[in-house]
Amino acid sequence: MPKMLVKAKAAASGRGRRPEDRTVDELLLNGVVVVDKPSGPTSHQITSWVREMVGATKAAHGGTLDPRVTGVLPVGLGNAVRSMDALHYGTKAYVGVMRVHGNIDQKRLEGVFKEFTDDIFQTPPMRSAVKRELRSRRIHSLRMLEVSGRDVLFDVECDAGTYIRSLCVDMGDAIAVGAHLQDLRRTRAGALTEDSAVSLHDLRDAFELHREGDDQALARMLHPMEVLLEQIPKVEVKDSAVDAVCHGANLAIPGLVTLDEGIRKGGLVAVMTLSGEGVGLGHALMDAQEMVKRSEGFAVDVSRVFMPAGTYEKGWTSSKE
Repeated sequence: MPKMLVKAKAAASGRGRRPEDRTVDELLLNGVVVVDKPSGPTSHQITSWVREMVGATKAAHGGTLDPRVTGVLPVGLGNAVRSMDALHYGTKAYVGVMRVHGNIDQKRLEGVFKEFTDDIFQTPPMRSAVKRELRSRRIHSLRMLEVSGRDVLFDVECDAGTYIRSLCVDMGDAIAVGAHLQDLRRTRAGALTEDSAVSLHDLRDAFELHREGDDQALARMLHPMEVLLEQIPKVEVKDSAVDAVCHGANLAIPGLVTLDEGIRKGGLVAVMTLSGEGVGLGHALMDAQEMVKRSEGFAVDVSRVFMPAGTYEKGWTSSKE
């Protein structure tokens, strides 16, 4: 749990509402469901089915999985679509099987796993939806769990946007016999794990129960969109500063209440209310220690706003007033 530094004393006005207190109907308009993606359909197809299944106006997933890949696929509903980009800044975890193309000493294989537990460079595959240019990603953990013949069971924790298929090919080149990814399952995306993942069939059944007046099953499957922000350093702001941010203003120093001590200049920051609601995302204009010391200036350059303007009372004036 990150240490929060106190900038100012402030109490919630009572205007806000804790994310965990939202009703099922509210979560259907601004929530996240973690689908246990089966092998076969694309991530886009899964997202479309979820949107139609629950009657959401819009939906988006948090990171594409290849059709054959299974596991954690977060799907944002309604207004939560705005916050799905937050998953691009966290880490993700997978368990997979790499097939080696030749015989190799296990100690050499272990050595290659250690070599690739570091910053690596990858070029997205030809069929990728992103621009094909060399980019850096960090492999935080890469463990060889079991070896059976030429099949290697492994797990990996890595930056979002890491291509595990390319990682296996690169490791195969490093051991000079070649290798490819045989099977893959995503076990975590950000703070969302496979423990909370649900099948499409269970989601459909829970939604039918909801339509009949029983919300218990669906309530367990829906999460407030703030779960997407759990891995991101945060600042809490005064209630009087919330509406200005919602109107596109950058966060000024006087609006700060508490802040994560790990905030670094240029790093991503989540702007939160004192009730724990996500307001928006931005980049820090100074380190945490400088935010504490300064009495004026802007702390966060806000680039993405989640909360609709008018949710909190206006606590600011414009130059036209």
